[in-house]
Amino acid sequence: MEMQKTRDEIDSQYKWRLEDIFETNALWEEAAEAAERQITEIRKYSGKFVKNAAAMAECLEKLYDLNGLVTKLYVYAYMRRDEDSANSFYQDLAGKADLIVTKFSAAISFFEPELLTLNKDKITKFMKKEPALKEYAFIIEEIMRKKAHVLSKAEEKLLAMAGEATSAGRDVFLMFNNADIKFPVITDENGNKVELTNGRYSKFMESPDRNTRKRAFKALYDTYGAYRNTLAAAYAGNVKTDKFYAEAQIYSSCLVAALYQDNVPSTVYNGLIQTVHANIKKLTPYLELRKKMLGVRKLHMYDLYVPFVKIPQKTYSFEEARGIVIEALKPLGEEYGEVLKTAFTDGWIDVHENKGKRTGAYSWGCYGCHPYVLLNWQGTINDVFTLAHELGHAMHTYYSNEAQPLQYAEYKIFVAEVASTVNENLLMEYLLQNTKDDAEKAFLLNHYLEEFRATVFRQTMFAEFEKMAHKMYEKGETLTCDALCAMYYRLQKKYFKKVMKIDKEIALEWARIPHFYTAFYVYKYATGFSAATILASGILSGDVEKLEKYLNFLKSGSSDYPMELLRKAGVDLSAPEPIQEALDLFERKAKQLEALIGSV
Repeated sequence: MEMQKTRDEIDSQYKWRLEDIFETNALWEEAAEAAERQITEIRKYSGKFVKNAAAMAECLEKLYDLNGLVTKLYVYAYMRRDEDSANSFYQDLAGKADLIVTKFSAAISFFEPELLTLNKDKITKFMKKEPALKEYAFIIEEIMRKKAHVLSKAEEKLLAMAGEATSAGRDVFLMFNNADIKFPVITDENGNKVELTNGRYSKFMESPDRNTRKRAFKALYDTYGAYRNTLAAAYAGNVKTDKFYAEAQIYSSCLVAALYQDNVPSTVYNGLIQTVHANIKKLTPYLELRKKMLGVRKLHMYDLYVPFVKIPQKTYSFEEARGIVIEALKPLGEEYGEVLKTAFTDGWIDVHENKGKRTGAYSWGCYGCHPYVLLNWQGTINDVFTLAHELGHAMHTYYSNEAQPLQYAEYKIFVAEVASTVNENLLMEYLLQNTKDDAEKAFLLNHYLEEFRATVFRQTMFAEFEKMAHKMYEKGETLTCDALCAMYYRLQKKYFKKVMKIDKEIALEWARIPHFYTAFYVYKYATGFSAATILASGILSGDVEKLEKYLNFLKSGSSDYPMELLRKAGVDLSAPEPIQEALDLFERKAKQLEALIGSV
């Protein structure tokens, strides 16, 4: 039996080089002490930095320098812990980093409320008098934009105090879903008795045995159904919290309040839903193909995730994947390619599993150092896509850090998945163009279409449910379990009824979606995926101007509002065209898959 390697047994060429952040742990400790001193010093600007332009510029410079140092401490500590979660030294270091972040947040809490006491004329005079303030002009504009929604000091204090109490709905759901819920034991396709869990559920949904999928589906929703009223109360509590804060901060609705943070108009959210509705029919042929390939008379909800195209058994060494990804991303230009190669040679990537290492994959980093990528390499085709995806994040971070000052380097969540998805699209096209195996092409097309279905169609349906639930409560209606289930079931019928049997259990799906406790978030997956689809098509067309715009987007960080950054890159999400173009591409790829399967 092959034993999992310890961290020390992994060859150094496959490890990231965190020494590039702090060469030794002793230097981390020294930096932590420096941060503690600076946290004490930054408090001294409270009540003073608004008095003159020079003091404001000095305060901003010190604040962002300290922010950079605190982030550096936090990132290093947590990535060290992720190497081996059982290492008590790094557990302790991560705890220390948490404490520093908490102190930092408390220390700078004075800044925004005090800045908002100034009027626009005063800010303009400060800008003219102190040139150094121009480097912070957009940050100040962002804060001042929210002025109409900032209350008096006493009221803001009350809102802050209410935070712990108003998070009860979310806290109840997370505790229930992560700790207390217990699922039954079911029989898998091999006749083994296996306890169902949320984590194992997705594996069961991919089982080739339909009865196994059905058993898992019914067991999961029967379990949630036993707590249906509790879960409805938890979700309703979260919606009530959203309405409370929206009204208290003088927003016209919960949706407007959530989107305001990114300066996104509600027409973008509504436009996404409307455009997807107008194109629901594009999903039907793909689902019909799934039904045909599975050989079933009627598709059920538990038939949506089982692969219907044979997964290639081929495995890839990390070196093979590196070559493939470098070749696939060549359309991004020579400079991009040269930087990309350094990711493989200069300690960016932590490749292999080891005992205690965090599972999954991510990209992370801090200003002043190259980005990092964590992997757990198994050699599947999905791992190759994950490598391209995480390097998309890493290269976005690299370009933003290189081109922007610290205060504008970190890009917003709204655009965070664009670069990674562009890379996946480029890899997909490269693989399709470079394989002569029709079965492999069919798998690749199916992989893309499943990603699209789950990210654009499914997340848009989620976004619509959130909008309906909040609107319902804003109109004074009660969010009972029956009302939520009926609403969710109607949505399922709207999206799937032409092809599928809408099993009654699916009406409870809303009750198990953690993202619903961060309201109006999931739509960003759909808009980001659509934007990436358009950008990748432009890059693959060979249009030099489109490539240049995309690279400038990567370099933009958060120097403008996310919608504006995408508009400059060539994607205007205020119009329906980008979503429509993406949906048209889905339709073409589905037809391509159908034709390919007919010839295999």
